Amino acid sequence: MNIFFSSAPIQLHKAVAAARIIIGLLLVYHGQEVLNPELMKGYAEWETFKDMPASIMVYAGKGSEFVAGVLLTLGLFTRVGAIITISTFTYITFFIGHGRFWYEDQHPFMFALFGLLFFFTGPSVWSLDGVFFGKGKSLD
Repeated sequence: MNIFFSSAPIQLHKAVAAARIIIGLLLVYHGQEVLNPELMKGYAEWETFKDMPASIMVYAGKGSEFVAGVLLTLGLFTRVGAIITISTFTYITFFIGHGRFWYEDQHPFMFALFGLLFFFTGPSVWSLDGVFFGKGKSLD
């Protein structure tokens, strides 16, 4: 029972890895819309994109969600995936959305925060970064 109330982490490496994989899969799910031309056309017609090259913006956004999701899920180039996640969802929160991350735009802002977490923690365990570049477990 003491471990429950302790400030020491419990299975930190596995918890970070599990969160990375789940967030990655959610990003893949959201980004796979890039493969649906009808849906992408609908996004391009949003009022938000009236003064922009809408198709390019929509495909770039959804494509980056998909790529970041794949990278995070696999734990491959995790920090690159994290940077893509941070930049994409910060842009969505403050430029596409209303910037009200405390109320309306919480969903994309939380993805940006998770990107920040994975940038600083790295992939942890269960990652291809660990296979190719080292142990992949350091959370000092």
